[in-house]
Amino acid sequence: MPELPEVETVKRSLEKLIVGLTIAKVDILMPKIIKSHTPDQFQQLIAGRKVISLERRGKYLQIHLSGTYTLIIHLRMTGRLVLITGSKKLPKYTHVIFHLEKDKRLVFADMRQFGTINLVPDEELQNMPGLKDLGPEPLGNDFSLGYLEKELQRRRTRVKTLLLNQSFVAGLGNIYADEALHLAKIHPERLANELSQQEVINLHQAIIEVIKQGIENRGTSFSDYVDGEGNIGSNQNMLKAYQRAGEPCHCCGTNMERKKVTGRSSCYCPQCQRL
Repeated sequence: MPELPEVETVKRSLEKLIVGLTIAKVDILMPKIIKSHTPDQFQQLIAGRKVISLERRGKYLQIHLSGTYTLIIHLRMTGRLVLITGSKKLPKYTHVIFHLEKDKRLVFADMRQFGTINLVPDEELQNMPGLKDLGPEPLGNDFSLGYLEKELQRRRTRVKTLLLNQSFVAGLGNIYADEALHLAKIHPERLANELSQQEVINLHQAIIEVIKQGIENRGTSFSDYVDGEGNIGSNQNMLKAYQRAGEPCHCCGTNMERKKVTGRSSCYCPQCQRL
């Protein structure tokens, strides 16, 4: 599933290519992807609007349009948003096509069809379900050590479960939660309110570090994720924990293990991340 670094990379790759272009029309091949309007309403509302800017909040991509409307796109598990130029073949599982100026098409493709697209008036953005409940950005000022310490102390839940809670911190998913916990040497089943002060400091630094690394490496690509130009990322080559069960820990050489934590698969080192 694309997480914060992947969505940020999609945003950065697209904004240099589509800002200033006008949407001429939209083809909707899979109507259920559009959540905010009927297909006819969506097509009528969006035609003729210019792309003003792009923004990311958590795992949501926001494309701000002229006339105070914003496209909110969530890629979910297998969604892709790719710019196609000229007569280049459309990607497999294409569901929505935004026809832009200069013979360009912004294509939403999604093998599992879990992704969503909403067109929202700007004045309603703060009330949009999912978006309105997001916690602080990991690289933002609100995600301070003080915030993390306070929130951990008041929650008696497994720390891995908490890191996946988007109202606690926005944008983390299974990949970067596993990576942060391994870097901080914290077992995914540890209770949040039982972490020591030093462990909280380590976790705060680790979250920031793995997110920065993911962005610098243009995201983690395994099977589905590509950026807005169709290029894969390279962060999969840097992973120390995620999907490494049975392989030696980079720190101590002990074989990594996997177990489910609140229904989610977690990889960890039993030596470095003791319960």
